[in-house]
Amino acid sequence: MTASTIRQPDAQQVLGPLLPTLPAAALSTEPTDKVLPLLSPILRQRVQLLSSSSQEPWIRLLCYEPAKVARLVEIAQSDRLHPHPVSGEVEVDWDYDADTRYRRVDEETLQALVVLRDMNLAFRLIYCTGDPADDGWKVGEVSVAEKPSPFSSFGGVSSINEAERQFHESKARGKLTTRTHAPAGDRSFLREQEEEDDDDDDYWARYDATPARTPAVKRSPAPEFTYGNRTTAEDDYYAQYDDVQPAMDNHDPDEEANLDIAPPLGLAARPSNPAASGSEEEDGELNETQGAWTLAEPPRSPSTHSRRNEDDPLLIHPRPASSASSNASVEKLEAAAAKQELNDFGVQQHVSRSIKSLYMLSRASGIDREEFERLVKTELDTLALMED
Repeated sequence: MTASTIRQPDAQQVLGPLLPTLPAAALSTEPTDKVLPLLSPILRQRVQLLSSSSQEPWIRLLCYEPAKVARLVEIAQSDRLHPHPVSGEVEVDWDYDADTRYRRVDEETLQALVVLRDMNLAFRLIYCTGDPADDGWKVGEVSVAEKPSPFSSFGGVSSINEAERQFHESKARGKLTTRTHAPAGDRSFLREQEEEDDDDDDYWARYDATPARTPAVKRSPAPEFTYGNRTTAEDDYYAQYDDVQPAMDNHDPDEEANLDIAPPLGLAARPSNPAASGSEEEDGELNETQGAWTLAEPPRSPSTHSRRNEDDPLLIHPRPASSASSNASVEKLEAAAAKQELNDFGVQQHVSRSIKSLYMLSRASGIDREEFERLVKTELDTLALMED
């Protein structure tokens, strides 16, 4: 809600339907349904709740100052509010008799005071949003105009833009005055508080830059097994890795350098047998399995697949030497560490701000710093007892 989106109230449109109801309000105990939408939500609830439990005229509920209720009833019963016999409306020169001033109370409250000098009436209007009836200017109070200056207690300026400007200037001056007149220790605390606020803005801004799109779910390459074909499906699945060749490491120089030293994957050095070796060299029939190498016994694994096939001497488990998987693991660890660091930072910021807020609350309540430190130390000792 900014000044550029709020229009100045049309006094005739807002107050015109309310004026003819004031004489009846000075006599009746309950308002009509046509009057309630003209009131602000707070004043509307006040009139609805209190009028149902009282036998007095409900006009008194429109004014928050009991000292002015009697004068308001007198004005409502006078001839000034009698409607015109032809138009049925109260005759008011809205351009001449109505005088309006504006003020912003806080970030969410913009008020206007409309004074009808000839009738000695003052209407405090409030700009309402989210009202079930409709948004716009609503009557927040009906009172008697003060004399000699009807705006002495309200203040205000002649335009909404000027009211917005004064509100922001006074807010900025208040912060500057607080920092200037605060004690030396509090001034340093306020500076630290502002720096903490800036850090918090940077921290939460990281989430604003995070893409909102959710990554697609990655399905596992493992097949979905059923009870009937579990054995066959598992065998087919592990058979895929018999001829694994890493895409990012399709050439390994170590394989050529160690070709005469290291045994092939799944094979072990054949036990030396001079007699057998001599006969085989004479026959000249050495090959990969009947020469320098023999099948190695596969390593035992706690998995179901390994236990089921541990007696099979032909099973060779693939062990790709690619570093792609290790790089991916490092990246995952780094991402997890960064996420944990970000979470730790957020928790630390929350704890720090909570303690500072409690300290400011204690100072405002008259508790000095030594008493505050004693309270905090007592609570920490209590937590230590709970952990024990």
